[in-house]
This record gives sequence, C-alpha cells and structure tokens, in this order.
Amino acid sequence: MHRRQRSGKPAKEAPPLVTVADIAGRRVLAAVDPAAALVGLTPGMSLADARARLPELRLVDADPGGDAKALAEFADWCGRFSPWTSVDGTDGIWLDVTGCVPLVDSEEALARDLVARAARLGFTARAAVADTAGAAWAVARYAGLPSSSVRILASGEARAALAPLPVAGLRLPAEIVQDLKRLGLKRIGDLYGMARAPLAPRFGELVARRLDQALGLLEEPISPRQPVVPRLVRRILAEPISTPEAIEHGLIQLMALLCRQLEEEGLGARRLEFACFRVDARVERTAIGTSRPSHEPAHLGRLLTEKICQIAPGFGIELLQLRALDVEPLAARQLGLDAKETDGTVAPLVDRLANRLGARNVLRLVPENSHLPERAARAVSVLDGRHDAKHRQDWPASRPRPIRLLTYPDPIEVMAPVPDDPPLMFRWRRVPHRVRRAEGPERIALEWWREPEAGTDGIRDYYRVEDEAGRRFWLYRRGLYRPETPPAWFLHGFFA
Repeated sequence: MHRRQRSGKPAKEAPPLVTVADIAGRRVLAAVDPAAALVGLTPGMSLADARARLPELRLVDADPGGDAKALAEFADWCGRFSPWTSVDGTDGIWLDVTGCVPLVDSEEALARDLVARAARLGFTARAAVADTAGAAWAVARYAGLPSSSVRILASGEARAALAPLPVAGLRLPAEIVQDLKRLGLKRIGDLYGMARAPLAPRFGELVARRLDQALGLLEEPISPRQPVVPRLVRRILAEPISTPEAIEHGLIQLMALLCRQLEEEGLGARRLEFACFRVDARVERTAIGTSRPSHEPAHLGRLLTEKICQIAPGFGIELLQLRALDVEPLAARQLGLDAKETDGTVAPLVDRLANRLGARNVLRLVPENSHLPERAARAVSVLDGRHDAKHRQDWPASRPRPIRLLTYPDPIEVMAPVPDDPPLMFRWRRVPHRVRRAEGPERIALEWWREPEAGTDGIRDYYRVEDEAGRRFWLYRRGLYRPETPPAWFLHGFFA
C-alpha cells in the first residue's frame, strides 16, 4: 500500500489510487493500490491506458525520495524482530532471524507477527523464511502468495520450492531474464541440470552466482542497516508506554543488565544508544558519550535520563533497546582503605557537562609533537576517544611553562645590559615593570620542516622574570643578536 494512502482514511467509495512517474518522457504508473490492481492496473502501465480502463482514477505524483525514507524508517522499526535488518531495493526488507527464533514460538509465529503488525500500520506485506536470502526473496515475490501471507521453507526445501518459479526470482537484470526466456529457460528448475560453462560466455558469472546463492552453495552476506553490536539488551513491553516515568523505569532496568555484562567482560562504555520502538513504525533514538570508559549504571543512567525529554512517544512505545556502540577495556583503579577513589576523578561531572552543553563545547588539551609553546597542545572534545592513549601518557618533560599562554604574543619594550642577559626592565601596554628576578635563556627553535616568519630565523630565547610586585612573566627575544638589527621582545605568558 502506498505511503500516501496510509496518511489518511479515504471513504469506502473513493476511487482507486495510483502514483505516476515520468519515465523516458512517458507518464507511467509507479505503484497501484489493491483496488486498482483488482481492475487490472499494474506498475509500468502507461497512464493513458490506465485512464482508458478507469477514468476516475486518483493520481499522485511519485516521490522516490519520500518512499525510500519511509521504507528506511520501517526497516529501522523492524529491528524489534532482529538487529540484522537491511533495506532491499525500493520495496523490500531483509531480516536475518538467525538466533531470534528462540525468543518466539517459531519462525512462522515471528513472520506472522511481523506481517500482522505491518498490516495494522497500513503496509501490505508478504513474508518468506528460508535457509538462504535468495530463496526467501524469490518465494516472497514470485510464489504467488496472497497479500499478508507467510510461507516457511523447512531446511532443505529451497531447491524444490524454487524449481517452478520464474528465472526473475534469481534477482537477475531484465535483459538477462529475456535472453534466458528466448533460450527456453523460463523456470529456475530449468537451470538445475545445465552446465555452467555454456552460460558463462553469454551471461557472465551472474546467473550461476545467483543460483548458487539461492541454493545455499555460495555464501551471501547481508549488510545491516544499523551497526550490529554484540552488547545489546532489549525489553518487549506487555503494553505500550508513553510517560517519561515509565520510559525511565525501563531504561534503568536495561542499564543494570548492560552494565553487568560490561563489568563481567572488563569493559567500559564510551558511547551508548537508547532506542524506543513506537507502535506507529517509528524509532526514537538518543545517544550519550563518556570521557572515560564506564560501566557504572547510576552514572550512565543519569546521562541518558536527562535526554528522555527529547523522546516523542507518539501513540506508545512497545519495545526498549539499549546498546553500547563503543567500548574499551576498563583498567582497575586503586581504592583507599575507606573504599573511596584516590584519584579524585571528575569524569562524571565532565560527562554531564558534555552531554548537556554539547561535546564540542567541553574541551580538553592533548599534547602535540612540537617545541613551540603555542603548538605543543591542542584542544579536542572530552568525548573524543581517539586521543586517549596520548592523553593518558605523561606530557613531554620540559621546563616550567606558564599557566596562561597568550594566543598572540604581545610586543614589549625592554632594557637589557647585553644581548644575552635577561632584561632589567620592560614596558607592557604602557605600564613599566622593573625586574627583580630572572632565569634564562631557554632557546626554542622552529621545527626544520616549518617556514620561519618573514625576516626572522625562527629562534626564540625565553626568560622567566619576576617584577617587584611578585608578578611572573614569560618573555622571549626573537632571533639571534645582530648589531645592525635591534632585537624584538615579546610577552608570551603568565606564571602563577
């Protein structure tokens, strides 16, 4: 059923509905509803022929982009049956239900539940379950199943079930299907006894590969729409819920289960996703990240609870799912005799700020491989785990550095007795400062692969100085001393 038809409830006397698309300059039918199909209208028929049969047709322009989006949303909702779900073309969905059957009575019960729920949502669907994806695809589309029906192929039945179906059931291009029909190969069973060698020069390896995939002689991987992670917990609700309190209660239960699993594996979560599957085939998702691996249910639950207000329950939520998207090994931490942490970590506070204000607005410094002070560190998000290994290492050993570094060094006027001696007095922003103590110089040179500033050689001589008021500054002289060129001095930072 077309998604436009699901958006409203037309009267019983309303004429059939079709969607129309422009293909090669012709107006043709892209999709038809059941009422139009009963009078012989089919996709691909020209609009002129359709109107000749049924002048009172209701027409809607085809919207491939909107249809693809609606199918993708429905595929996400089908994740309530299996996490290994993918979109198939423009009108189908793959579900790998391996390992999911023990959660229900049988494969048939799972398929019938899926088709029945789809029908209540306004989708007309047929389902087939088989050992291979190719066999299920062919049976669902070409076995003549009535609407909202299910067929289950037992193990080993695929070969017999596929034999009477047309060769189009092997997911072959239309031109190859026509060429096979010209050769008298109209059914899939006609290909069983044929040698592969005569087919290859004319059709390539596609026909043989599709046949082997359908019969289970060749593996056919299916890429899931959403990344499938092994650390996933879910809860099917007896009745749909819609209140924040009920959602929070379910989240707390799932968080306890997931954190227990992570703790047993010695892992901590860096990114979690909480998904709510609504009864109207929509999925509400929200995610949080952490600055350090964690499996503490209270802390992680508090982060996700703050985002429950962003979840729109609609007509109700029937399934809750929590999964750890990124995990890392969690090292043991030393505890004191009073069972309190000895490192005084502020990770919980950092996580709350980052998830509330945005990961890009809470930053930390990580070391960079550079001698220049302004390039020796870089600000990254606290939730960015790519720099954790470098961040956990000790910063490179160096001489004392100021707690505050100016983004752009300020020029100053300096009085120094000889070029290599520290200054006796300097003037910064028209305020004179008499130097009481000084230490230096510390020479820092520009990396050889970088170009120095125009008119300089890329060398700086730094001094730590203290004025008579006890204020401490970080000064430097740019370039080597040259009698014909007066040295340029700059203020670069402040010590505590």
